[in-house]
Amino acid sequence: MCGFAGYIHTEKEFDHAEVIKGMADRIIHRGPDDGNYYVDDDISLGFRRLSIIDLEGARQPLFNEDKSLVLVFNGEIYNYQELREELIKEGHTFYTHGDGETLIHGYEQWGKGLLQKLRGMFAFVIWDTKKKKLFGARDIFGIKPFYYYIKNGEFMFGSEIKSFLSHPCFEKEIDESKIPEYLSYEYIPTEETIFKNVYKLPGSFCFEYENGRLTTEKYYDIRYNIDDTKTLEDWEKAITKEFTESVNVHQIADVEVGCFLSSGVDSSYVVKEVFRNTEKVKTFTVGYDEEKYSEHPYAQEFSETLGVTNILNKVTADEFFDSVGEIQYFMDEPLPNPSEIPLYFLAKNAAKYVKVVLSGEGADELFGGYPMYLQGGHFARYSKIPKPLRKMAGAVAKKVPQMKGRNFLIRGAMEPYERFMRANYVFVDPDERQQYLKRPVTSKRPEEYSKRYFDEIKDQNLDEPTQLQYVDMKTWMIYDILLKADRMSMANSLELRVPFLDKKMLELSLQIPSKYRAHNEVTKIALRSAALKQLPEKTANKKKLGFPVPLNDWLRQDKYYNKVKEAFLSESSEKFFNTDALMKLLDDHKSGKNGNMQKIWSFYSFILWYDEFFVKN
Repeated sequence: MCGFAGYIHTEKEFDHAEVIKGMADRIIHRGPDDGNYYVDDDISLGFRRLSIIDLEGARQPLFNEDKSLVLVFNGEIYNYQELREELIKEGHTFYTHGDGETLIHGYEQWGKGLLQKLRGMFAFVIWDTKKKKLFGARDIFGIKPFYYYIKNGEFMFGSEIKSFLSHPCFEKEIDESKIPEYLSYEYIPTEETIFKNVYKLPGSFCFEYENGRLTTEKYYDIRYNIDDTKTLEDWEKAITKEFTESVNVHQIADVEVGCFLSSGVDSSYVVKEVFRNTEKVKTFTVGYDEEKYSEHPYAQEFSETLGVTNILNKVTADEFFDSVGEIQYFMDEPLPNPSEIPLYFLAKNAAKYVKVVLSGEGADELFGGYPMYLQGGHFARYSKIPKPLRKMAGAVAKKVPQMKGRNFLIRGAMEPYERFMRANYVFVDPDERQQYLKRPVTSKRPEEYSKRYFDEIKDQNLDEPTQLQYVDMKTWMIYDILLKADRMSMANSLELRVPFLDKKMLELSLQIPSKYRAHNEVTKIALRSAALKQLPEKTANKKKLGFPVPLNDWLRQDKYYNKVKEAFLSESSEKFFNTDALMKLLDDHKSGKNGNMQKIWSFYSFILWYDEFFVKN
């Protein structure tokens, strides 16, 4: 596990060794154990290492036999031992016992075909010194980050955007046109970022950069292949078998591996599987003094039942608010998901004991864990009514404010992409959103940004819950869930692994019918059924809580209200927002009106993010 940065040289003269070291040092939190660099006439590569496998060797950048290929790599390849054996039989010579070297020899042997063979989480680049060509890729889910900057012949790349700040040719500019998207989704739901000319390489994509030209290509396509012939018991057995194997390979490390443990089925299932192999596993839970928001009592009960160590840390309101600016810096782009803050402190505590943790991210997206998938099922059944009748019912419902089922009828007249919940997670109405902005910003309606993902799977003829799961994997999971998991763990030099997000687990999940995913008010049906064989019924059937925080209550206390007020009335806020409108939001919330917390936190997070990147740095 590590972080890397690099850039292609242009005719501009400066000290490349000094610049690449500065870029890598910006992300030293990703790899405090070691740093190393490669500089030739055409490229500079920097590497920061968190030593997990082959602790003494496997130092990057890595080379092939004749040193014509150079690699920097972030992540873990879980099937590297099998690939290594295969490549040795083909005549390749290995100089380390780490997983990274399989990438460079695999690329020599199979070219882009290497990507079809990989099982793991990764982002990497390989520089071909003879062809002067850069090749890179990101894992199929987008677990590991990859950014690039391209403008006026400059091409930079790295694990985090902040590494670009140390390059003399990086032009740091905010793209104000992206603020409306951020205010609806919490994130930018495309390959673009809040910085001009900085882009995210999507999960499942690779790229080549040669002669000043960048080309990107999707190398893996998520395609559902629903199998209606199997029973629930068949799916239970298949999930149990694949998940046991996935957790086994995710435990490969030369250091101690722990687990995050909440009160839910996903992390509990991970812990139970790890416990099979290592009964002394340490588990980590975060909580609050405000007991109604704390998951610790459930986690403690489960860990005692299993007989594993559970280590708790509690987050105070002061710690929560004092960390917001620093956390927004680690995030690179503003992300106002309050759960990132307890996750940061959870990782900080775990890093005192272990270097690697396993976590339950991804189970909801693959196996149908969100309530909105159930709603999608209701709409799917309603959609069997002819569209003209649904549109008529929706039009009538709009005119009758007190009508029972009004919202369902209105939404039922829409296309699935138009009622996609993630598109209006914070602000639904563009006109409402605009009243908070200092200047008019032309922007599409929020749902238009999601339409492209629904269009991608039109040919698969999927029901609505399945469409929602696919779009979540392409947006919410990669740009929110996995982003904060990577950033909050790596901010504390902790590697986080996600065994539900395994290639074989994905391919299994793509076969399971909706009736065994989310159906009849029950989510993750097949997964829960498999978990019931391993876990106490109370744990396996527990309703999803998310990552609860007491923020609603804290924002009504003078001390924290005043912190937010100070930000809302600051110079940074004045640059972008109508501060009177912001204060009305905040004052309404303090007086007891509900529904404003997420909006308040979105503005507050953005302002503190801006301060970190444009005032302090």
